[in-house]
Amino acid sequence: MAVSINKLPGFIDLQVNGFLGVDYSAEGLTLEKVLMTAREIYKRGTAGFLATVITSSEEIYEKNLSIIADAMEDPEVGHIILGIHAEGPFLSDQPGAVGAHNPKYVQKPTAEFFDKMMKWSRNNIKVITIAAESEGAAEFTKYAVSKGVVVSLGHHLATFEDVQRCAAAGAGWLTHLGNGCPNSIDRHRNPIWAGLCEDGVTAGLITDGHHLPPPVVKAMIRAKGVDNVICVSDASPIAGMPPGVYETLGNYAVLEENGLLHNPEKKCLVGSSATILQCANVVASLNAFTPEDIVQMCFIAPLKKIGIDPEAFAASLPAKYGWNGSSFAEI
Repeated sequence: MAVSINKLPGFIDLQVNGFLGVDYSAEGLTLEKVLMTAREIYKRGTAGFLATVITSSEEIYEKNLSIIADAMEDPEVGHIILGIHAEGPFLSDQPGAVGAHNPKYVQKPTAEFFDKMMKWSRNNIKVITIAAESEGAAEFTKYAVSKGVVVSLGHHLATFEDVQRCAAAGAGWLTHLGNGCPNSIDRHRNPIWAGLCEDGVTAGLITDGHHLPPPVVKAMIRAKGVDNVICVSDASPIAGMPPGVYETLGNYAVLEENGLLHNPEKKCLVGSSATILQCANVVASLNAFTPEDIVQMCFIAPLKKIGIDPEAFAASLPAKYGWNGSSFAEI
């Protein structure tokens, strides 16, 4: 069975930080809150996602990774939570590269702390983001990949050589390429070009319409190729909420009427307010890629990246969405 553009259970999102006010990295996370987000995000076109925990204290990791693992075992909605994306703590602590993460909790990649995280998550970490220039990054990459975890490169100031070294060690993804780096960088020697030119790593792109301008999205997809791109929402805990002023991911954040979520003080984005269905339709609005291309980038590729068969997954859930000629909508 091929995956049909007219019979989809929804799309797949490998980077969801929370939803409807629930933050997967917050001290007050509970099992009930995680289950609520899974139910609600599923209603909005997300058939499966990775709950993303950003750079945090050891205490938060121990508690929250375990809670998410518990949620994955829920008989009603556990199947929607496909695993965990550990976005940190092995990132760059430099301004711009660290983004909305708290540099206080950034650390060098080590097998020892990774093993703790895997234990707390009951081996449910599917993706871990690291800075490619970190001391020991290539050695850590080999170790994490040997444990069945996808190593993604991002929130870094990596050189061509750094990215190539980690790719050779088994890194397979780029966390939100074009974001998680300073606003001003060398026009030729920077992490964006380094990621684009490395064929061995798939590019993750936040296609919410705010993180990357439309011409940049088009150019990046064409440079990497449709088969080498995965769209994500990078949904923040404020996703699904009305416009307003919030505290989220340790940041003061403003959600504008047009969906832009940003910290005006730091002059950085604070995740997105979009779902992956909305991100898929932003790509559709570019009129540059076919519906089949969008299904590839927003359903097939993300599932394959974490070792799930797309056809079997599509067959396991009721079809709720399809292509209506201009966008994906409920059928």
